[in-house]
Amino acid sequence: MKKILYSSIAATALSAGGALADGKITVITSFPDSMTGPIEAAFEAAHPEFDLEVLNKKTSAGVKYIQEIAGKNTADIFWASAPDAFEVLKSSDLLAGVEIKSEGIPERIGAYPLNDPDGKYFGFAGAGYGIMWNERYLKANDLEPATEWEQLAQAKYHGHVGMSAPSRSGTTHLTVETLLQGEGWDKGWAQWKRIAGNFSTVTERSFGVPDGVNTGNFGLGIVIDFFGFSSKASGFPVDFAYPTVTALVPANVAVVNNAPNEAGAVAFIEYLLTPEGQSVLLDPAIMRLPINPATYENAPEGFPNPFEDSTIGATVEFDVEKSGARYNLVNSMFDVMITYRLADLRAAVGAIQAAEAAHVDSGNEEAKALITEAWALIDANPIDEAKSLDPEFAGVFTKKRKKATDEVEARQAEVEQEWDATVVANYAKAKELADKAAAM
Repeated sequence: MKKILYSSIAATALSAGGALADGKITVITSFPDSMTGPIEAAFEAAHPEFDLEVLNKKTSAGVKYIQEIAGKNTADIFWASAPDAFEVLKSSDLLAGVEIKSEGIPERIGAYPLNDPDGKYFGFAGAGYGIMWNERYLKANDLEPATEWEQLAQAKYHGHVGMSAPSRSGTTHLTVETLLQGEGWDKGWAQWKRIAGNFSTVTERSFGVPDGVNTGNFGLGIVIDFFGFSSKASGFPVDFAYPTVTALVPANVAVVNNAPNEAGAVAFIEYLLTPEGQSVLLDPAIMRLPINPATYENAPEGFPNPFEDSTIGATVEFDVEKSGARYNLVNSMFDVMITYRLADLRAAVGAIQAAEAAHVDSGNEEAKALITEAWALIDANPIDEAKSLDPEFAGVFTKKRKKATDEVEARQAEVEQEWDATVVANYAKAKELADKAAAM
């Protein structure tokens, strides 16, 4: 396609009057300052007629903010990693359909389309999900890196793993959903609970995980890829791996419906897709996967190239519609089963791991049967996948909360209380069985 004439965009913006006169572009984003700062500086240097105003909000909070200001919109751009969050906004008719021009950008990254087919949101970078680790921490604790999800559930990693909650991070939500889709609903949830049994903590924000790994507060973290790459590029003794079961999806940007400065918003998105804009993604503080294949010519040695390495994200063809349909439900399940009951889960899983260690060579079939029963209680799922995709039931879950005591609608609270009662009983019984087995 032809390269856009930015001067004409700028002229349009500056001649429109009113809200556009100062060229301000208001951006709602979940990205940290370490990423938005270099991009903001590069964009404003290239287009001094515009002033980018960046408002940082968690993905879920950003979605809610745009929903709340829909009647009197003051935002121009929504900018985040999670495509299912964009689907939520799109389904509410809160994103504008605009034409974005670019050169050298393919239609897909891996198996995933880069852009919404209706022109409501656009990929600007690739995003994969995996595990980062602190090499010094692992050496001090006589551990090796875990590069597959199932390895994180091994007893030797008990207390050494960190993650944020999907209700607090759109990228973490994608990670959770990726495993649910890649392994299947029941096996995926069972694996998340077994991994979570090894958690040191559930952090408040997604960037709390790389911070915890960088500083050695815990040894391994479940993160979006650029957290690992940027930490390594900044000199921390860390590394990152994509597990086999992972997805490669675009990080996205969209123009908000009824944007005060739509022309400026379009100019910003088009800048992100230029060679200059794509090259900023390789800044050591950012280290995101460009979607222009030519940009990788200037990538540092060892930096992954999904256009040459077809194994990255090849196992899971992420279904964004499925993820969007049960977005709040999945977040709620994770919080009820893991975030709010982490101490109970950690104690139960630790007890089972101790019982397994006690009977690894014992031949005590009664004890092993108790251990199997205990794991079944951990793995038990409160609903099946069909229920998760029932629009009426999934629609019950409308709010993401910061803590278990936050108020929600009556029906959501009722369902969560039922789940919680089951979870508490299952974890307590599992620990009881494991302790009994260990004593045999």
